[in-house]
Amino acid sequence: MEEKQHNIWFVTFVLTIIAGYCDALTFVAADKIFSAHVTGNFIVFAYQMIKTTDGDAWIKLLTFPVYMLSVMAGGWISARFANRHFLLLCEGTILLLAGIIAYFLGYIDNGDITWPMYLVTMIVVFAMGLQNAFGKLYAKETFGPTTMMTGNVTQFALDIRSFCNSGFKDAAFLSGINKGLITLGGFLLGCLLGAWTGQLFGLPGILVPGIAMIICYYSTRSSAEDIKS
Repeated sequence: MEEKQHNIWFVTFVLTIIAGYCDALTFVAADKIFSAHVTGNFIVFAYQMIKTTDGDAWIKLLTFPVYMLSVMAGGWISARFANRHFLLLCEGTILLLAGIIAYFLGYIDNGDITWPMYLVTMIVVFAMGLQNAFGKLYAKETFGPTTMMTGNVTQFALDIRSFCNSGFKDAAFLSGINKGLITLGGFLLGCLLGAWTGQLFGLPGILVPGIAMIICYYSTRSSAEDIKS
C-alpha cells in the first residue's frame, strides 16, 4: 500500500508538471494556444476576433476536435491494454515525436507563425488529450485532475479551512493539503519551466516532457512488477 501511494505521488507530480509545461510552452511559442486546458482557447479566440484582424484566429477552435479525437483514442487504447499506464507511454512517445518534428522543421524563432508551428501544436494537444483521458478513466491513479487546476484549487481551499478548524487532530485534512501542494505546486513549476523553455527554444522544447513521460512510465512499471514479485 505504501509503495502504491508513492507511485500515485510520483505520477501526479510528473503529470501536473508536464501539463503545466506543455500549456505554457505552446502559449508562449505557438500563437497563444493552450494545449492542455483547451477551453482556454475559447477566450483567446474571442479576444483575437474582437481585437485583431488575424485571419488565423479560427485555428484555436481546431484544438477541440483534435482533443476529442484524442480522448476517444485514449478510451480505445485503454480498453485493449491491461497496463493502465500504457496511455502515458503513448503520450510520451507523441510528445517526443512532436519535439523531433519541431526541431527538424526548423521552428526555433517564436515570432514565426507558420504551418509547422500549428502542426506541432496540434500533436501536443493530441498528447494532452491522452493525459486527460487517463485522468478520467483512472481517477484513483492520481490525487486529482492533472491538467485543469480549478477543481484542485477549490479542494485545497476547503482542506485549508477544515485544517484551520481541526489543526493536526485530523490527519485526513493534512493529507489533503499535502495532495494539493503536490498538484498545484507541480503545475506551477511546469508552467514556469514551459514558459522559460518556450521563450528560449520554441516548440522543440516539447522534447523534454516527452522524455520525462517515458521515464515516468518505465519507472512506475518497474515498481508495479516489484510489488507483484
